[in-house]
Amino acid sequence: MRGCHDTRSSSSCAACKLLKRRCTPTCIFAPYFRSDEPKKFAKVHKVFGASNVSKILTEVPEEQREDTVNSLAYEAEARLRDPVYGCIGAIALLQTKMAELQHDLALAKARLARYAAANNNNTSSTSLGVLENCVVNMSYGGLSFSGQSSDDISQYGFLCDFTHFPYPFQA
Repeated sequence: MRGCHDTRSSSSCAACKLLKRRCTPTCIFAPYFRSDEPKKFAKVHKVFGASNVSKILTEVPEEQREDTVNSLAYEAEARLRDPVYGCIGAIALLQTKMAELQHDLALAKARLARYAAANNNNTSSTSLGVLENCVVNMSYGGLSFSGQSSDDISQYGFLCDFTHFPYPFQA
């Protein structure tokens, strides 16, 4: 990124503009906080401070600085949204959601396998129609069927009401 010093215009980088100082050709912020992205540095500065960001960038090898700045910007934005957990809160929320979806998928596969076993014993066209109209309802963790009566569905034991299972976020 050293070449960015040569190609940038005479305008100050976003960091120097925010800090109200003159941007020099050796400015450590210039390659990573362009003048057209003032909010990026403002968020990083608010969370970490310019001095700490400067120290971090000088300690990191030059080929890793762009990734470091992107990580700092992501963490700063997450910290501003959630001051307590930051990006860890977002990761935990996504992991919880993924576990819920894996659980829902396992339930759906088990019920479909049970239905397929029951369908092998009774291969009527009505049973085949139920399988074709089967839809996995991931938001409630159960199966939904369309076009069939509730008696047809409940005789195979496939319809369960999972709306009473809350999925709260627990950190």
